[in-house]
Amino acid sequence: MAFVRICSWNVNSVRARLPLVERLVAERAPDILCLQEIKVETDAFPRAAFRAMGYEHEAIFGQRGHHGVAILSRLALNKSESIDWCGLGDARHISAELPGGIRLHDFYVPAGGDVPDPDLNPRFAHKLAFLDEMIEWAKGLSEPTIALGDFNVAPLACDVWNHKALLSVVSHTPVETERLERLRAAHEWHDAVRAVFTAPQPIFTWWSYRARDWRASNRGRRLDHVWLSPDLAPALVGVEIVEEARGWERPSDHVPVLVDLDLGS
Repeated sequence: MAFVRICSWNVNSVRARLPLVERLVAERAPDILCLQEIKVETDAFPRAAFRAMGYEHEAIFGQRGHHGVAILSRLALNKSESIDWCGLGDARHISAELPGGIRLHDFYVPAGGDVPDPDLNPRFAHKLAFLDEMIEWAKGLSEPTIALGDFNVAPLACDVWNHKALLSVVSHTPVETERLERLRAAHEWHDAVRAVFTAPQPIFTWWSYRARDWRASNRGRRLDHVWLSPDLAPALVGVEIVEEARGWERPSDHVPVLVDLDLGS
């Protein structure tokens, strides 16, 4: 296992976006697809379509509604498992071991609703509790690890279209960004995207459906992340944000994040 291309993408329904996944695979050829918000139960996941694209290995934790995560791979996957964050039974995490003993974790962190007050908004309280549990989890990691997915937090001022305007908007409030930084520091994670597109360069991975012309207004946020444990940081050779996918027919509101790693022989 030398060069490996990994894609993280909140597809906002894998069945609705299957033609777009097929297009991405044809144009970018990722070795591993990590999907979030698949919106389908595990048994109903369209496995045959992914096998036809060459993804023979899978780790899927599906759920009806706005949940569900999946790892589809051309490389062998071992020891797949999920953690029941906050004990709610939500399908928000799946992990698997890649060749070479690298652990890959695919996350769909709760969005948190609209009101950034945990006392008034149970969804926001859930999000903060989820991040708190991730912080404790990260402290105990000892193996080479990749953590990626829709973290639903835009941490830096240049990760949103207007820092001041969004300080009171869920996904960029100080209580969320401070927690995400604590999570990053808990394992000294290497933020792959910002290692290539350094701050203060604006980089977004999500644009609301509410915008009539998302490209013209460009009111985006960087909610999707790929983090590498310190021992994997030297393996990073490239990153691509597939911004054009936001303009494809019937798109997700998130776009794919591609990370290229040279993991040696």
